[in-house]
Amino acid sequence: MSAAHGKNYHADDRHTGQTLATALRGWLTGKSWGDVKKLIAQRRVAVNGNLCVDAGRKLRATDVVKVLEHPAAAPVEPHDVRVRYFDRHVVVVEKPPGVTSTRHHEERDWPKRRKQMQPTLDEMLPHVLARVGRRPVKGGRTPPVRAVHRLDRETSGLMVFARSPEAAAELMQQFRQHSTQRRYLAIALGDVAEQTIESRLVRDRGDGRRGSTTLANVGKHAVTHVRPLESLPGYTLLECRLETGRTHQIRIHLAEAGHPLCGEKVYNQPYAARRIVDNSRAPRVALHAAELGFVH
Repeated sequence: MSAAHGKNYHADDRHTGQTLATALRGWLTGKSWGDVKKLIAQRRVAVNGNLCVDAGRKLRATDVVKVLEHPAAAPVEPHDVRVRYFDRHVVVVEKPPGVTSTRHHEERDWPKRRKQMQPTLDEMLPHVLARVGRRPVKGGRTPPVRAVHRLDRETSGLMVFARSPEAAAELMQQFRQHSTQRRYLAIALGDVAEQTIESRLVRDRGDGRRGSTTLANVGKHAVTHVRPLESLPGYTLLECRLETGRTHQIRIHLAEAGHPLCGEKVYNQPYAARRIVDNSRAPRVALHAAELGFVH
Protein backbone atom coordinates (compact mmCIF):
# COMPACT_ATOMS: atom_id res chain seq x y z
CA MET A 1 0.00 0.00 0.00
CA SER A 2 3.03 2.26 -0.17
CA ALA A 3 1.67 4.23 -3.08
CA ALA A 4 -0.78 6.01 -0.83
CA HIS A 5 1.29 6.73 2.27
CA GLY A 6 0.09 9.95 3.85
CA LYS A 7 -1.60 11.12 0.68
CA ASN A 8 -4.72 13.27 0.51
CA TYR A 9 -7.50 12.70 -2.02
CA HIS A 10 -10.00 15.47 -2.69
CA ALA A 11 -13.55 14.44 -3.54
CA ASP A 12 -15.38 16.46 -6.18
CA ASP A 13 -18.82 16.36 -7.78
CA ARG A 14 -18.04 13.01 -9.39
CA HIS A 15 -17.67 11.43 -5.95
CA THR A 16 -20.84 12.83 -4.39
CA GLY A 17 -22.89 9.88 -3.14
CA GLN A 18 -20.10 7.35 -3.74
CA THR A 19 -19.09 5.11 -0.87
CA LEU A 20 -15.69 5.61 0.69
CA ALA A 21 -14.58 2.19 -0.56
CA THR A 22 -15.65 2.95 -4.14
CA ALA A 23 -13.83 6.29 -4.19
CA LEU A 24 -10.67 4.79 -2.72
CA ARG A 25 -10.62 2.00 -5.28
CA GLY A 26 -10.77 4.63 -8.00
CA TRP A 27 -7.94 6.64 -6.49
CA LEU A 28 -5.70 3.70 -5.55
CA THR A 29 -4.89 2.25 -8.94
CA GLY A 30 -4.44 -1.50 -8.95
CA LYS A 31 -5.92 -2.06 -5.51
CA SER A 32 -8.67 -4.64 -5.11
CA TRP A 33 -11.87 -4.31 -3.10
CA GLY A 34 -10.21 -6.45 -0.46
CA ASP A 35 -7.18 -4.14 -0.31
CA VAL A 36 -9.35 -1.07 0.11
CA LYS A 37 -11.58 -2.59 2.77
CA LYS A 38 -8.52 -3.84 4.64
CA LEU A 39 -7.09 -0.31 4.69
CA ILE A 40 -10.31 1.00 6.22
CA ALA A 41 -10.59 -1.85 8.74
CA GLN A 42 -6.96 -1.29 9.80
CA ARG A 43 -7.85 2.29 10.84
CA ARG A 44 -5.74 3.84 8.11
CA VAL A 45 -8.32 6.08 6.44
CA ALA A 46 -9.49 9.50 7.62
CA VAL A 47 -12.22 11.73 6.18
CA ASN A 48 -11.88 15.45 6.86
CA GLY A 49 -9.30 14.72 9.53
CA ASN A 50 -11.42 12.15 11.39
CA LEU A 51 -10.80 8.43 11.36
CA CYS A 52 -13.41 6.51 9.38
CA VAL A 53 -13.93 2.74 9.63
CA ASP A 54 -17.15 2.74 7.60
CA ALA A 55 -16.43 1.49 4.08
CA GLY A 56 -19.99 2.40 3.10
CA ARG A 57 -19.80 6.05 4.12
CA LYS A 58 -21.23 8.32 1.40
CA LEU A 59 -18.89 11.11 0.33
CA ARG A 60 -19.60 14.75 -0.45
CA ALA A 61 -17.91 16.89 -3.07
CA THR A 62 -15.88 18.80 -0.46
CA ASP A 63 -14.57 15.81 1.51
CA VAL A 64 -10.84 15.23 1.92
CA VAL A 65 -9.85 11.58 2.29
CA LYS A 66 -6.42 10.69 3.63
CA VAL A 67 -4.74 7.30 3.68
CA LEU A 68 -2.54 7.16 6.77
CA GLU A 69 0.95 5.72 6.76
CA HIS A 70 0.28 3.93 10.04
CA PRO A 71 -2.93 2.76 11.74
CA ALA A 72 -4.64 5.37 13.90
CA ALA A 73 -4.74 4.94 17.66
CA ALA A 74 -7.02 2.28 19.07
CA PRO A 75 -10.59 3.39 19.87
CA VAL A 76 -11.38 4.93 23.23
CA GLU A 77 -12.17 2.32 25.89
CA PRO A 78 -14.58 2.64 28.85
CA HIS A 79 -11.64 2.98 31.25
CA ASP A 80 -10.58 6.14 29.37
CA VAL A 81 -13.80 7.91 30.44
CA ARG A 82 -13.67 9.74 33.78
CA VAL A 83 -16.87 10.11 35.79
CA ARG A 84 -16.99 13.49 37.54
CA TYR A 85 -20.44 13.18 39.13
CA PHE A 86 -23.34 10.75 39.08
CA ASP A 87 -26.59 10.01 40.84
CA ARG A 88 -29.74 8.17 39.81
CA HIS A 89 -30.81 10.98 37.47
CA VAL A 90 -27.64 12.30 35.78
CA VAL A 91 -24.01 11.47 35.11
CA VAL A 92 -21.29 14.00 34.26
CA VAL A 93 -18.23 12.63 32.50
CA GLU A 94 -15.04 13.96 31.00
CA LYS A 95 -15.12 12.97 27.35
CA PRO A 96 -11.75 12.00 25.89
CA PRO A 97 -10.88 13.18 22.38
CA GLY A 98 -11.35 10.77 19.51
CA VAL A 99 -14.79 9.45 20.42
CA THR A 100 -18.17 10.52 19.05
CA SER A 101 -20.72 11.63 21.65
CA THR A 102 -23.60 9.71 20.06
CA ARG A 103 -24.08 7.62 16.96
CA HIS A 104 -25.15 9.39 13.80
CA HIS A 105 -28.63 8.55 12.58
CA GLU A 106 -27.40 6.60 9.55
CA GLU A 107 -25.20 4.44 11.79
CA ARG A 108 -27.86 3.33 14.27
CA ASP A 109 -28.78 0.21 12.29
CA TRP A 110 -25.21 -1.00 12.00
CA PRO A 111 -24.59 -4.58 13.20
CA LYS A 112 -23.29 -4.84 16.77
CA ARG A 113 -19.85 -6.00 15.65
CA ARG A 114 -19.45 -2.99 13.38
CA LYS A 115 -20.44 -0.61 16.18
CA GLN A 116 -17.91 -2.20 18.51
CA MET A 117 -15.11 -1.26 16.11
CA GLN A 118 -15.78 2.41 16.88
CA PRO A 119 -18.04 2.75 19.95
CA THR A 120 -19.68 6.05 20.88
CA LEU A 121 -19.55 7.64 24.31
CA ASP A 122 -23.20 6.99 25.15
CA GLU A 123 -22.74 3.31 24.20
CA MET A 124 -19.78 3.02 26.57
CA LEU A 125 -21.38 4.79 29.53
CA PRO A 126 -23.48 1.86 30.80
CA HIS A 127 -20.24 -0.13 31.14
CA VAL A 128 -18.53 2.83 32.82
CA LEU A 129 -21.39 3.25 35.29
CA ALA A 130 -21.46 -0.46 36.08
CA ARG A 131 -17.82 -0.10 37.10
CA VAL A 132 -18.27 2.95 39.37
CA GLY A 133 -21.85 2.46 40.58
CA ARG A 134 -20.90 0.36 43.60
CA ARG A 135 -24.09 -1.66 43.31
CA PRO A 136 -25.16 -4.65 41.22
CA VAL A 137 -27.00 -3.94 38.01
CA LYS A 138 -30.58 -5.14 38.06
CA GLY A 139 -31.04 -8.16 35.81
CA GLY A 140 -27.38 -8.02 34.81
CA ARG A 141 -27.98 -4.97 32.62
CA THR A 142 -27.19 -1.30 33.07
CA PRO A 143 -29.99 1.11 32.11
CA PRO A 144 -29.13 3.19 29.02
CA VAL A 145 -28.25 6.87 29.26
CA ARG A 146 -29.63 9.65 27.10
CA ALA A 147 -27.53 12.38 25.51
CA VAL A 148 -28.92 15.90 25.95
CA HIS A 149 -26.09 17.74 24.17
CA ARG A 150 -22.98 16.89 22.18
CA LEU A 151 -19.31 17.62 21.78
CA ASP A 152 -17.41 17.23 18.53
CA ARG A 153 -15.46 14.02 18.10
CA GLU A 154 -12.05 15.64 18.67
CA THR A 155 -13.22 17.98 21.45
CA SER A 156 -12.57 16.83 25.00
CA GLY A 157 -14.25 17.86 28.23
CA LEU A 158 -17.37 17.79 30.35
CA MET A 159 -20.66 16.32 29.20
CA VAL A 160 -23.85 15.51 31.08
CA PHE A 161 -26.09 12.54 30.25
CA ALA A 162 -29.56 11.85 31.65
CA ARG A 163 -30.26 8.60 33.49
CA SER A 164 -34.01 9.13 33.89
CA PRO A 165 -36.82 10.47 31.67
CA GLU A 166 -37.42 13.32 34.12
CA ALA A 167 -33.80 14.43 34.00
CA ALA A 168 -33.72 14.16 30.21
CA ALA A 169 -36.74 16.44 29.82
CA GLU A 170 -35.39 19.01 32.28
CA LEU A 171 -31.87 19.09 30.86
CA MET A 172 -33.03 19.26 27.25
CA GLN A 173 -35.19 22.24 28.12
CA GLN A 174 -32.22 23.99 29.73
CA PHE A 175 -30.06 23.42 26.65
CA ARG A 176 -32.86 24.60 24.35
CA GLN A 177 -33.26 27.77 26.41
CA HIS A 178 -29.46 28.28 26.55
CA SER A 179 -29.60 28.58 30.33
CA THR A 180 -26.68 26.21 30.93
CA GLN A 181 -23.22 27.61 31.67
CA ARG A 182 -20.49 26.43 29.32
CA ARG A 183 -16.87 27.55 29.35
CA TYR A 184 -14.29 26.22 26.92
CA LEU A 185 -10.53 26.48 26.73
CA ALA A 186 -9.05 26.79 23.25
CA ILE A 187 -5.75 27.55 21.55
CA ALA A 188 -6.13 29.61 18.39
CA LEU A 189 -3.68 30.82 15.78
CA GLY A 190 -2.42 34.38 15.98
CA ASP A 191 -2.95 37.19 18.47
CA VAL A 192 -6.63 37.08 19.43
CA ALA A 193 -8.27 40.11 21.06
CA GLU A 194 -11.15 40.00 23.52
CA GLN A 195 -14.40 40.10 21.57
CA THR A 196 -17.95 38.88 21.24
CA ILE A 197 -18.67 37.14 17.96
CA GLU A 198 -22.29 37.10 16.84
CA SER A 199 -23.69 35.70 13.61
CA ARG A 200 -26.32 33.47 12.07
CA LEU A 201 -25.02 29.99 11.27
CA VAL A 202 -26.20 27.87 8.34
CA ARG A 203 -25.51 24.24 7.45
CA ASP A 204 -24.00 25.16 4.08
CA ARG A 205 -22.25 28.50 3.58
CA GLY A 206 -21.80 27.71 -0.11
CA ASP A 207 -18.94 25.21 -0.07
CA GLY A 208 -20.64 22.37 1.78
CA ARG A 209 -19.41 23.51 5.20
CA ARG A 210 -21.24 25.14 8.07
CA GLY A 211 -20.68 28.86 8.45
CA SER A 212 -22.15 32.32 8.91
CA THR A 213 -24.57 34.07 6.60
CA THR A 214 -25.39 37.74 6.13
CA LEU A 215 -28.98 36.94 5.19
CA ALA A 216 -31.53 38.04 7.76
CA ASN A 217 -33.83 35.43 9.32
CA VAL A 218 -31.79 32.57 7.86
CA GLY A 219 -29.93 30.04 9.99
CA LYS A 220 -29.55 30.02 13.76
CA HIS A 221 -28.43 32.88 15.98
CA ALA A 222 -25.04 32.19 17.60
CA VAL A 223 -23.06 34.20 20.16
CA THR A 224 -19.55 33.40 21.44
CA HIS A 225 -17.72 35.47 24.06
CA VAL A 226 -13.94 35.24 23.62
CA ARG A 227 -11.35 36.29 26.21
CA PRO A 228 -7.58 35.80 25.87
CA LEU A 229 -5.95 34.13 28.88
CA GLU A 230 -2.35 33.90 27.74
CA SER A 231 -0.37 35.04 24.73
CA LEU A 232 1.89 32.35 23.28
CA PRO A 233 4.40 32.63 20.41
CA GLY A 234 2.10 32.53 17.39
CA TYR A 235 -0.93 31.42 19.38
CA THR A 236 -3.39 32.56 22.05
CA LEU A 237 -4.88 30.54 24.89
CA LEU A 238 -8.54 31.52 25.05
CA GLU A 239 -11.58 31.24 27.26
CA CYS A 240 -14.74 30.89 25.18
CA ARG A 241 -18.17 31.19 26.76
CA LEU A 242 -21.23 30.13 24.81
CA GLU A 243 -24.37 32.21 24.92
CA THR A 244 -25.83 29.75 22.42
CA GLY A 245 -24.69 26.24 21.56
CA ARG A 246 -24.69 25.63 17.83
CA THR A 247 -22.83 22.87 16.01
CA HIS A 248 -19.12 23.77 15.61
CA GLN A 249 -19.92 27.29 16.88
CA ILE A 250 -16.56 28.13 18.48
CA ARG A 251 -14.58 26.59 15.63
CA ILE A 252 -16.54 28.51 13.00
CA HIS A 253 -16.58 31.85 14.81
CA LEU A 254 -12.84 31.89 15.49
CA ALA A 255 -11.98 30.69 11.99
CA GLU A 256 -14.15 33.36 10.41
CA ALA A 257 -12.46 35.93 12.66
CA GLY A 258 -9.14 34.89 11.12
CA HIS A 259 -7.98 32.74 14.03
CA PRO A 260 -8.74 29.05 13.44
CA LEU A 261 -8.02 26.66 16.26
CA CYS A 262 -4.78 24.72 16.33
CA GLY A 263 -5.34 21.37 14.67
CA GLU A 264 -8.39 22.58 12.72
CA LYS A 265 -8.81 20.60 9.50
CA VAL A 266 -12.30 21.66 8.41
CA TYR A 267 -12.67 25.39 9.08
CA ASN A 268 -9.18 26.37 8.00
CA GLN A 269 -9.83 28.26 4.78
CA PRO A 270 -8.89 31.95 4.47
CA TYR A 271 -11.51 34.43 5.64
CA ALA A 272 -11.55 38.16 4.89
CA ALA A 273 -8.51 37.66 2.65
CA ARG A 274 -6.43 36.52 5.64
CA ARG A 275 -4.65 33.21 5.94
CA ILE A 276 -2.77 31.98 9.01
CA VAL A 277 -0.71 28.83 8.56
CA ASP A 278 -1.01 26.26 11.34
CA ASN A 279 2.46 25.06 12.28
CA SER A 280 1.38 23.75 15.68
CA ARG A 281 1.22 20.09 14.61
CA ALA A 282 -1.65 19.71 17.05
CA PRO A 283 -2.98 16.14 16.70
CA ARG A 284 -6.57 17.34 17.13
CA VAL A 285 -8.64 20.49 17.42
CA ALA A 286 -7.37 22.36 20.50
CA LEU A 287 -10.72 22.71 22.26
CA HIS A 288 -11.71 21.52 25.75
CA ALA A 289 -15.05 21.88 27.55
CA ALA A 290 -13.70 22.98 30.93
CA GLU A 291 -16.85 24.03 32.78
CA LEU A 292 -20.48 22.93 32.63
CA GLY A 293 -23.24 24.34 34.80
CA PHE A 294 -26.90 23.31 34.92
CA VAL A 295 -29.80 23.25 37.37
CA HIS A 296 -30.29 19.86 39.01
